[in-house]
Amino acid sequence: MTLSIPVFRSLRGYRASWLPSDISAGLAVAAVGLPSAIAYPAIVGLPLETGLYASIAAPIGYALFGPSRILIVGPDAATMTVLAAAVTSIVVSLPADAAVDRAMVASLIALVVGAICLAARLLRLGVVATFLSRPILVGFFAGISVSIIVGQIGRLTGLSIKSDGLVAPLLELIDESAAINWPSLLLGLSMFIILQVVRASRLPVPGPVIVVVVSAILSVLFNFQQMGIAVVGDIPFALPSISIPSVAALPLDQIVLGAAAVFLVSFGSGIVAARSFAGRSGEHVDANQELIGLGAGNIAAGLFGAFPISASDSRTAISLSAGGKSQVVGLVSAAALIATLLYFSDAMRILPIPALGAILVAAAISLIDIAELRHIWRISRTEFVFALITMWGAISFGVLAGVVIAIAATLVHLVRQMMFPRDALLGRLGSRDGFYKLHRFPEARPIPGFALYIIQGSLLFFNADYVRERIRTIAASLPAGTRWFVLDASAIAQIDSTALAMLDDIRGDLAADGMILGIAELHAEVKTMLERSGLLERIGRQYVFEDVEDAVRGFEAMQNGLSEGTVAASTGLQVQTPEGG
Repeated sequence: MTLSIPVFRSLRGYRASWLPSDISAGLAVAAVGLPSAIAYPAIVGLPLETGLYASIAAPIGYALFGPSRILIVGPDAATMTVLAAAVTSIVVSLPADAAVDRAMVASLIALVVGAICLAARLLRLGVVATFLSRPILVGFFAGISVSIIVGQIGRLTGLSIKSDGLVAPLLELIDESAAINWPSLLLGLSMFIILQVVRASRLPVPGPVIVVVVSAILSVLFNFQQMGIAVVGDIPFALPSISIPSVAALPLDQIVLGAAAVFLVSFGSGIVAARSFAGRSGEHVDANQELIGLGAGNIAAGLFGAFPISASDSRTAISLSAGGKSQVVGLVSAAALIATLLYFSDAMRILPIPALGAILVAAAISLIDIAELRHIWRISRTEFVFALITMWGAISFGVLAGVVIAIAATLVHLVRQMMFPRDALLGRLGSRDGFYKLHRFPEARPIPGFALYIIQGSLLFFNADYVRERIRTIAASLPAGTRWFVLDASAIAQIDSTALAMLDDIRGDLAADGMILGIAELHAEVKTMLERSGLLERIGRQYVFEDVEDAVRGFEAMQNGLSEGTVAASTGLQVQTPEGG
C-alpha cells in the first residue's frame, strides 16, 4: 500500500478569471467564519484565539493537499462538542494537582485525528464515512445540539454553572436564579432574536456578522463591563508558531480514543456535507482522497495550537453563493483572519460573551433537522426510533457515550436486518416469463408438486435458526404431493458453517417427508463452501441448477418418468446419487 499525496491538486486548471470572485468569496467566508471562530472554543473551554488559529491553519492545510475545489474546512459545532467531551474526560482522569493546558490537549487530539485520517487513507477506509447512517447522524446532531444549548446557560445568564448533562444544569439554574445577571440575559436574548430575524428574512449579510458588529457597538456605547456583562478580553496580537504538543503525563490511550471519536463524527458529517455540495457543483467526492485533505487540515491546526476541524457547510455555502471557484477562497479567508488577528484584536476584546453564547445557541438549533426527522419518520419507523435512541444517548449520557450509542445503534440495526432475511415462495404468473412472489401477486400460482423458495440475504450463524424454522413452517404448509423443494440462492451472497449444517438438517427433514432439496443459482463462493463441506454431494449434483428454469425443466422431466441421467443431461449437470433421497 502506498500513500500518494499530491500538492495543490484542487488548484489544477485554475483560471485567472476566477481570481476576483475567489477574493470576494474569501472575504465573505472570513466575515461569516469570524464569529464562530471566536465562539466555538468556548464549548471546549479553550482560549478564543484558538478558533482563529484553526480557521487560519486548517484551510491552508486543506488547500495544499485536499482534493475538492469547493469544500471549505474550519471549526464545526458537532466536532467541538465531541472534542469537549474528550478533553474533559482526559482532564478528569489526571491527578487533581496536575497542571493541564486544555489547549495543548486539544491540539494533540487534532494531530492524532490527522494521523488517523492518513492511516485510514493508507488502508482505504474511506468507507467508514458511511458507517454512521444518515438517520443516526441526524439523531446524534440533534442530541449534541441540546448539549450545546444547555452549555450556554452560564454565558447567557452570567452564572457559573458547574453541572453537566441536561437536567442538573437546569436545576442549578433554578437554584441560583436570584444571582442571574439580567443585562447579560437580555442582551443574549436580543442577539438571538436578531439571528432568527435575519435568518427568516434572508438578508444578504449573515446574522452572526450583524450580531458581532451590533454587540461590539453596544459594548462601546454602554460600557458592558461596568454592567457586569462579561466580554472577550485580551486576545494575543501575535500569530502562533509551529509547536508539537507535549505528551508527557497525558493518558495516551484516552487521547487516541477521544481522537477516534472526533474522527468518526467529523469525517462522517464532513463527507455528508462534501457530497451534498458536490452534487450541486458536479464534483465527484472520493472519500479516501478527502481523508488526505481533512488529515492535512487537522495536522496544520494541531501544529499551530488549534483544535480538530471538519468540513464546514456554512462556510462552503457562503463561498458558493459568493461565486467561489477554488481553494483560493480558503487562502484568502485565512489571510483576512490573519489581518484581523494582527490589527483588530482591540475591537474583538470588547465583544460581549452573551452575544457569542447566542451565536452558539443559534448554531446548535440549526443542527436539529426537524424536516429530515419527519422525512425519516415517513420512510421508516425503525430508523426513526434509532435516530431518537442516538439523540437520547447524546443528551443523557454525554457526547462520547452518544458516539458509542450511535455506533451500537448502527450495528444493532444492521444485524437485525440480517437476522431476519426476507423470503418468499415463487410461482408462475400466467404466460409471463420468470417467477413472482406468491404473497405479492395473488394471481400467481405455484407449479404443482414443485416449491420454489427464495431467501433474500446471506445465511450466517445468527440467522440460521430463524431460517430453519421458516423453511420447516413453509414445508409443513405445502400441498400434499409436493416432491421438490428448490431453494433460489441468487440472493445468498455468503454462507458459513453453521448455516451449512442447518441446510443439511433441512435436507434430512425434507427427505423424511418425501421431498427432494434442490438449489438453483449458487454464487461461486457459496458453491465452494457447499463443496468443501460435502453438502453438495449429499444433496446431489443433479439437484444443483444453474438457474430456476433449469430446475423446473429437471422437475418436469422427472415427472414425465425420465431417468436421473436424462434429467441431468437435460440440464447439463453431472449425475451423482444424493444421500437420503
